[in-house]
Amino acid sequence: MSGAQQTAQDLGERLFDSLSARPRHAVVLRGDSETWRAAELQSAIDSLACGLAGVRVLAVLADNGPAWVIADLAALRAGVVHLPLPGFFSPAQLAHALTQAGADTVLTDQPARIASLDLGFTVAGKANGLLWMARATPAALLPSATARISFTSGSTGAPRGVCLSAAGLLDTAAAVAGCFADLAIERHLAVLPLPLLLENSAGIHASLLLGAEIRVAGLQTLGWRGMAGFDPVALERTVVASAANSLILVPELLKMWSAHRAAGGPVAANDLRYVAVGGARVAPDLLARARAVGLPAFQGYGLTECGSVVSLNRPGDDADGVGRPLPHVRVRIADGEVLVGGRAFLGYVGDELPQPATATQLPEFATGDLGRIDGNGHLHLDGRRKNLLITSFGRNVAPEWVESLLLAEPAIAQALVCGDGMPGLCALLVAAPGADHAALSAAVARVNAGLPDYARIADWLPAAPFSVDNGLATGNGRPRRNAILQHHAAMLAALFHPEREANDVLS
Repeated sequence: MSGAQQTAQDLGERLFDSLSARPRHAVVLRGDSETWRAAELQSAIDSLACGLAGVRVLAVLADNGPAWVIADLAALRAGVVHLPLPGFFSPAQLAHALTQAGADTVLTDQPARIASLDLGFTVAGKANGLLWMARATPAALLPSATARISFTSGSTGAPRGVCLSAAGLLDTAAAVAGCFADLAIERHLAVLPLPLLLENSAGIHASLLLGAEIRVAGLQTLGWRGMAGFDPVALERTVVASAANSLILVPELLKMWSAHRAAGGPVAANDLRYVAVGGARVAPDLLARARAVGLPAFQGYGLTECGSVVSLNRPGDDADGVGRPLPHVRVRIADGEVLVGGRAFLGYVGDELPQPATATQLPEFATGDLGRIDGNGHLHLDGRRKNLLITSFGRNVAPEWVESLLLAEPAIAQALVCGDGMPGLCALLVAAPGADHAALSAAVARVNAGLPDYARIADWLPAAPFSVDNGLATGNGRPRRNAILQHHAAMLAALFHPEREANDVLS
């Protein structure tokens, strides 16, 4: 075993010691039809870890469930690099991730998808209900301490492989667990797809450190419906059945669930104590509406490159920003940009690698987010540096600010604001189910009434939903800004430059 593998294994003992401390018959993990007690789970992890001897990079493509969690923990125990593959990746994205990472083994419940990539994988066995597929392939050049490679599509371009250390990932889990230590979290429900680092680290790993029971229902059980959207009734039912105390949502799921409850949908009593919301900016009004219907929602902030969670709001320490930075990172502002120092980020697959962290100096990651820290030590975000709009009147506007207010309106499902170099801003709006043109107009008017004149929406256009399938959204629902602007370029050109468009038609 290499020194890097030994380091990852030693650090992983923090998780496994927590598991060992449980009574042998205590339920630790529940799936749709399986229950894993502490001793059984330990045995399954140890058995798979032994079976991973000789594996360099283990990819996992599977639905949410106990088998996914066991594979993740076994890889950490064995010091094997884990490559989680999101189910929403296209064939090209899957092939790209597997090739770039040099994956030699896949555990999957979707073997036909892997075989169709024609990368040389063949079935070689089975583990906890997942098929084991293997191939011979050259090793990729990775940082020696890499424990996980998270390929994230981000807002533009092809997926990039973020190399993360076991030390940094467990720093995140321990910091989140410490933040929740006094909230009596006994049961956590994983709602987001497990390949998303936020759920994996802040959900699964932190819950293990807390000694909480973890429920990992299949995505269909939770309400995920692909192109058909998300069913908040199914989520409500699963939350109640699992008696969950905590869960993690992206803003769109919080909005849909809150709207369902506010509309008088069937609501049962629940045991929720904390609902973390991350992945995109959340308007204060949306958080207020969620809390008004019994959802204790609190906004946080994080990035894959920082090992997921950087800051969190929590009961008794709440503000209108994204929370107080957690103790495992160092956050500072330089020229208006948020810089985060931590041990997680080792570099991108295929790029020149930065210097590793030392005990006295944490490498800083330039997030690209504009922000500030208030007098109480809470972090506030003002949008992305690269997205900043400058109107023809010379006023700077962060589109995320205006978008968060639009998204707080029940009639608006998705929104994107543009207008760089123009006298006024324009919004592309996706209507919520049942909302018509008049409802969208009224929503825009309400938002404009609370904005300064330079940040108001001068015009808006209806748009079809932004989704993974049409290439206009990332896996966690974040709009791919450049792709959307390019897709709607003709309509926006006509709106911003009607005279030029008319001349083009006449010529």
